Amino acid sequence: MTVTFPALSENERFARLAVSGFLSQLDPNISELSDIKTAVSEAVTNAIVHGYRDEPGEVILQVRIFSGGRIVIKIQDRGCGMEDIAKAMTPLYTTSPEDDRAGLGFTIMETFMEKVKVKSRQGKGTTVQLERTIQGKKRL
Repeated sequence: MTVTFPALSENERFARLAVSGFLSQLDPNISELSDIKTAVSEAVTNAIVHGYRDEPGEVILQVRIFSGGRIVIKIQDRGCGMEDIAKAMTPLYTTSPEDDRAGLGFTIMETFMEKVKVKSRQGKGTTVQLERTIQGKKRL
């Protein structure tokens, strides 16, 4: 599934719903679905808040399902990009302290997903890839 939507804060909820709806075919348990939705929410919020910094733009959300319940979710923006990915992924680091941002987005993603990969180029944007295997109700 691939969807593109305007980088507006109200669309963070849409992204969560789109992902959970698409993944429902795997019959995830409540805990798995909650973890995934939280990680997606953080990644989409980062794209909107930090990627575009109040500039208009789009977020591209892609979800793929592989055999064995393996999922890969990509959240991409074409915003300002990051100068230092490692620094951006450091707990409590934020580029928006004036907005009371906690700087825990990547930490939360890493807590709820098995793998988090980030690619970014200044002036070109950022792609966050989230990976996890869904055990689901049937596979427990």
